[in-house]
Amino acid sequence: MNFDTCLQETVRTFQALQTIRPQVDCAGDMILRTLRAGQKLLICGNGGSAAEAQHFSTELVGRYFKTRRSLPAVALTADGTLLSCIGNDFGYDDVFARQIEGLAQPGDLVVVFTSSGNSENILRAIRAAQRLQLESIAFLGRGGGKAKGLATCELIVPGTSGRAAQEAHLFLLHTFCERIDAESA
Repeated sequence: MNFDTCLQETVRTFQALQTIRPQVDCAGDMILRTLRAGQKLLICGNGGSAAEAQHFSTELVGRYFKTRRSLPAVALTADGTLLSCIGNDFGYDDVFARQIEGLAQPGDLVVVFTSSGNSENILRAIRAAQRLQLESIAFLGRGGGKAKGLATCELIVPGTSGRAAQEAHLFLLHTFCERIDAESA
């Protein structure tokens, strides 16, 4: 795929985000409500989506643009020793669910990033949230995959491109950071 084709596909994907605006507003409200209550976000994903999870937690614990108090967020992808321990002892399918079971408190919010929606460890993370009666947000692409219908709030990026979905996920997490910064004025 050449540059012009990639650019057109990404622009179409971003324009189509208007069609999920109610879900975007719902997810933003859930994030703000969790943080206002002093609860934390538990965030995960695989590969490029793991990078998005870490990016989001970095913006919250560190800062986005505005210096404000540090906000509670944990990227469940960031501790290599823990990931390898759980992967070795329980299997990679449980690397996120096991952390959610050990770290979550009532009122916390589980946030998953996946462009396919089909990773077993993501599905188990959402199910762990359900078992613990936690709300969850799923950043999804390509129709949502097997994760569709599992999370409390779903942000299913329109289109069939996993690449464009990941780009849209980054845009969306930055819009949530904008809301958080605006609220901390």
